[in-house]
Amino acid sequence: MATVDGAAAPTRMPALYLGHGAPPLLDDVRWSGELRALAERLPRPTGILIVSAHWEAAPLAVSATVAGTPLVYDFGGFDPRYYRMTYPTPDAAALARRVEAAFPTGHGPHQHPRRGLDHGAWVPLKIMYPDADVPVLQLSLPTEDPATLLAVGRRLAPLRDEGVLVVGSGFLTHGLPFLRDWRIDALPPGWSVEFDAWAAEALARGDVEELAAFRTRAPGLPYAHPTVEHLTPLFVTLGAATDETAPPEQVIDGYWMGLSKRSLLVV
Repeated sequence: MATVDGAAAPTRMPALYLGHGAPPLLDDVRWSGELRALAERLPRPTGILIVSAHWEAAPLAVSATVAGTPLVYDFGGFDPRYYRMTYPTPDAAALARRVEAAFPTGHGPHQHPRRGLDHGAWVPLKIMYPDADVPVLQLSLPTEDPATLLAVGRRLAPLRDEGVLVVGSGFLTHGLPFLRDWRIDALPPGWSVEFDAWAAEALARGDVEELAAFRTRAPGLPYAHPTVEHLTPLFVTLGAATDETAPPEQVIDGYWMGLSKRSLLVV
């Protein structure tokens, strides 16, 4: 089987949905340790394709492929050192060609030659793959519709056989306007706990239909997700699963600043 770098067929990769936090995640010993341990148990990827909550664009687009991809510092109010951080990944042109080939002719993502990696991509990857020696592409989030995003994930699923790690990057609860305590160890608000428990139970059943109906079925939704872009990358991950109805492995749980950092792995 062909691979993104022409090497022998690699081990099939899982797909992930990650809570990506904010730049201070890089200094959080517990959560960064959980992400690092997750990366260490995975086969080494030949490439990483990540759909971040922080790039909403339709039609589908992929980020710049050049080596040393620039970063997008799409945040404010943090220590100046975070704005000096880099993550100089290798050339990803071969990976971009494989992503394009995953879609019907004329319907693949277009190339955005100047788009760098935003913090929804580079913050968790800087922890998981600190050497920045794996090609990384970001794929835009083209819609809020779960059915469409599941279909995108299905298109991407064959890349897993080529060693590509497909990642949806968001935050299972993201009600920033409603936080009253901004400490990392803050107690989670009731709406965060309720939404997280609802999602955890649906995931444990492999109930994609329930999850996709979050707008009408999820408790605490207006507070947990006043906008939904941090939840919807989940559906790309679920669509990339071998069996969408199989319960994913919930690899990280708990809260960070009261927000659910629940993350999962599908095979």
